[in-house]
Amino acid sequence: MTTAVSPTDAAITLIQRFEDSFNRYDPDGLMAAMTDDCVFEHVTPEGKGIGRHVGQEAVRAMWVSLPQGFPNYRFDTADIFANESGDRCAYRWTLHWDLPEGGRGELRGVDIYTIRDGKISEKYTYFTM
Repeated sequence: MTTAVSPTDAAITLIQRFEDSFNRYDPDGLMAAMTDDCVFEHVTPEGKGIGRHVGQEAVRAMWVSLPQGFPNYRFDTADIFANESGDRCAYRWTLHWDLPEGGRGELRGVDIYTIRDGKISEKYTYFTM
């Protein structure tokens, strides 16, 4: 007898696999988990505005550029949960990276995901430094 995977568990598994792709520096893995019309939006700290990237090409370019701004980065999971229908998920994380003057930088953030047909259609990121 097979056990059915709940929509909540499927959403959490998708997001965990997606987030693991960041730590492997794997843009192909990231984009495979996203819809063709995906949206990534991030609110930057200190009132510097909102970055919005729409579509596979624009979102991929953002992921590819991460090591330039955050050398040797790593995301650590603090918490993850999804709603019962599995179409919304929240992910709380801490990002660590190498600072140019030495030592490690740290910032904490939250991602809010929309999931459609088993893929991420929207990722909204909010963080503080």
